[in-house]
Amino acid sequence: MRKLVYYVAATLDGYIAGPEGQFDFFPFEGEPAEMIKAEYPETLPAHIREPLGIAAAPNRHFDTVVMGRGTYEPGLAVGITSPYPHLEQYVVSTTLDIEDPAVTAVPDDPAGLVRKLKEREGLDIWLAGGGKLAAALVDEIDALVIKRHPLVIGTGVPLFDGPFSLAAFTPAATHAFDSGPVVTVYTRAIA
Repeated sequence: MRKLVYYVAATLDGYIAGPEGQFDFFPFEGEPAEMIKAEYPETLPAHIREPLGIAAAPNRHFDTVVMGRGTYEPGLAVGITSPYPHLEQYVVSTTLDIEDPAVTAVPDDPAGLVRKLKEREGLDIWLAGGGKLAAALVDEIDALVIKRHPLVIGTGVPLFDGPFSLAAFTPAATHAFDSGPVVTVYTRAIA
C-alpha cells in the first residue's frame, strides 16, 4: 500500500515558513541540494528542473502531491498554475478556484482523499505542506522526511498547526551535512 510522506524543510524551532509564508531563507546549495536533486528530484517544481539539469529525472519516491493553499499560492502568484506536472497534483482549499486541469482542488475531506489515494497502485504520496494540512492529516501520515536547517526564525508556519494530538514516530535514518542541515526520516511508531 502507498504511504503518505510529509517531506518538508524546517527550522530548528519547527517552522516550515515565515509568518507571511516566506520560505526563501532556506538555502538550496551544496551537498544538501545535490542530495535533493539525486534522491528527491520530483519534489522540485518544473520551472527549476531544467536549469538544475534534472528536467528528465524520473520520480523516485512520489507520483502524487497533496498540498494546502498556502503551499500552492506562491507559484500561482507568478503565473505557475501547475508546479509539478510530473506528479498527480491535489490542492486542499475551500476558497481557491483552480483553473488548470492538471491540478485538482479538494474543498473538503483531505483524509478521505488520502485514504483513496493510498488504495491505488503507484509510488508514495508527498504531503508538501502546510502546517494546518499536516495537522489535519497527522493520522494518515506514514513517514516524515524533515530537512532541518540550522536556522531559528521565532515565528511562522509550524510543522503541524492544529490542536494537541499525540502521534508517535521513530527515527529510521539520519544524514547530517557538514554545512549544517540534517535530514531525518521518521516512520510511524507501531502502537
